[in-house]
Amino acid sequence: MILSSKQLGLIAAGGSAFLLLAAFLFQAAGYAPCAMCIWQRYPHAIAIAIGVLLLVGLPILLLLMAGAVAAFVTASIGMFHTGVERGWWEGPTSCTGSGIDMSNLSAADLLPSASSAPSALVMCDEVAWEFLSLSMASWNALWSFVLAGLWILALVKAWRASRLHESATAI
Repeated sequence: MILSSKQLGLIAAGGSAFLLLAAFLFQAAGYAPCAMCIWQRYPHAIAIAIGVLLLVGLPILLLLMAGAVAAFVTASIGMFHTGVERGWWEGPTSCTGSGIDMSNLSAADLLPSASSAPSALVMCDEVAWEFLSLSMASWNALWSFVLAGLWILALVKAWRASRLHESATAI
């Protein structure tokens, strides 16, 4: 069975929907996301929206290119997050244990104010769950690179089809 470029794009968008659903299911199971986990979700949401736009019939080459970029962005964030988790490089000070110097803070500075709502502090450099020695960020990166490949395959296929159509109409 040969898939069209539109079908490949829809499969890639469906893959993003699956990964985003998995992230929400892990969160519902008690694995609270860190800031970088949340960042990885946005490109998946964009890829899903691109999939919906593919159904509407907007210019396919531009949509497929945007889908590939979205998948590559979330894969890149996932790779960066993996490096932070494994201690290969420093992560953002806002969500890693290497952050600020607290030696000059008083006890009152460390306590939340009465107006602030309590929230779970999840560090980006701590692995909450892993399978086959890969964290959720690592799995997201791996599968997102696969999805980027699907988007690119769909893009190349659509580009070739448009070139064939142009050459056929020029004759």
